[in-house]
Amino acid sequence: MSSAIAVTDSSFERDVIKSDIPVLVDFWAPWCGPCRMVAPVVEEVAELYDGKIKVYKLNTDENPAVAGQYGVRSIPTLMLFKDGQRFDMVVGAVPKQTLCKTIDNCLDS
Repeated sequence: MSSAIAVTDSSFERDVIKSDIPVLVDFWAPWCGPCRMVAPVVEEVAELYDGKIKVYKLNTDENPAVAGQYGVRSIPTLMLFKDGQRFDMVVGAVPKQTLCKTIDNCLDS
């Protein structure tokens, strides 16, 4: 059973950019209501796509460098990386099917 793992400014390059499979990163903060709403969806997606993608959570309060580097202005932002590049992103608390469609597009490309 897979679940979202914390990633930091210092581990981002290793865990996300150099990953051999696509990575979904949930940019969030503890005080963010919509982030708490989307968290269970992110966990479900982590289980659903276990082995096909990696799922990480990045606390933007504790790790501002990566959030700034990718221009994250509002949270939650769910960013999909493939081959070290940003592939797609979804901003806001989105339904599971929206997130799954974005991931499927990445896996099919």
